Amino acid sequence: MSDYAEAVHYLYSLGNEIHTAKLGLERISLLLKALGDPQLACRFVHVAGTNGKGSTSAMIEAGLRSAGVRTGLYTSPHLIEPTERIQIAGKPVTGQQFADAFDRVHETAELMLANGGLDLHPTYFETVTAMGFLLFRDAQVDTVVLEVGMGGRLDATNVVHPALCVITRIDYDHQQFLGNTLEQIAGEKFGILKPGVPAVIARQPAEVQAPEGTISTDDFPVTDVHLHTRGSRFRALGTEIYCSLAGEHQIENALTASVALQQLGYPPTGIRQTRWPGRLEHVSERPEIILDGAHNLGGTRALVKFIERFYFGRRIWIVYGVMRDKAVAEITSLLFPLAERVIATAPVNSRALPPEQIPGDNVEIAQSVGDALAILDREAFPTDVIFITGSLFVVGEARALLVK
Repeated sequence: MSDYAEAVHYLYSLGNEIHTAKLGLERISLLLKALGDPQLACRFVHVAGTNGKGSTSAMIEAGLRSAGVRTGLYTSPHLIEPTERIQIAGKPVTGQQFADAFDRVHETAELMLANGGLDLHPTYFETVTAMGFLLFRDAQVDTVVLEVGMGGRLDATNVVHPALCVITRIDYDHQQFLGNTLEQIAGEKFGILKPGVPAVIARQPAEVQAPEGTISTDDFPVTDVHLHTRGSRFRALGTEIYCSLAGEHQIENALTASVALQQLGYPPTGIRQTRWPGRLEHVSERPEIILDGAHNLGGTRALVKFIERFYFGRRIWIVYGVMRDKAVAEITSLLFPLAERVIATAPVNSRALPPEQIPGDNVEIAQSVGDALAILDREAFPTDVIFITGSLFVVGEARALLVK
């Protein structure tokens, strides 16, 4: 029997969940069959997209739960602990539940490897996905909101036959796996769509054409928009909708979640209960510290709009760290000019870009997130605004240190 720390250590030993990914459904399908096909036990809402799929998933789950549905939520990556990825009734599973599910999946995989039933041990993401299906079945969850890990067509989550599919906004990310054009990337994302299954598609760039027969949020006008630093409210679907997540971009996500809930037969009122840490999350008031995992160009553009709308004229710091595979020069050219002080740092992760290689004028270097926070503690004024952003790994490390 593994304990939680042993389970997490073994999962990390399988390698980075993106760069060791073997896109395809054969291995996960064989594994799940050996586990008794737990993915057949629940109703699923399957969510793909580039930006906003985690926020939208969290909103749909909150809406379902507030309506009395026993919910599951499967998301990635985590901010601090892997248990965050598998939530039941709004709470992450316990370390013991996580470890027990790991043992069941790992032991099954080892037996299959021994008898030739598998070619390789399931990847990090395949293993945790199978664990999630087991835990949702064990907990007799009614509806699981299932976020795609990467892409869609060949993602390990694409073994379910969902009640509803949802596609959030598509943008550039993971081009080495998904293609170099928005049309190619969209083809992978739309790969979760199934014949006869309704699909809600968020407003898309001009290059992305929603498949025929899908439900577009373009057909649901939004009026009376009121934005503030902690969220928004607006009218759509004949009612007032309150979104507790900050940023203008969350209006489209909240509309997408509302249309999805309507398709499932539930009102959007529960969206206001959504909590989604690390996304324009305020964690301090003096100085004002805001965490935001803007890890790609689309997320960065949304962050830039938020800063320009609400914090123009304030003394701004940006603490930034990123993975090697991101469009760093483009992102920093948008973000860094907004700040008076910029600190480049790196999370504890083998894929992290060394802070010395983050481009920009007058960029200060902090070798760790903790070192960056120490600079802020010494030098930031109570009236300053600090954005800690880039990789979700940076945001997670900062949150662990700042939120007690």
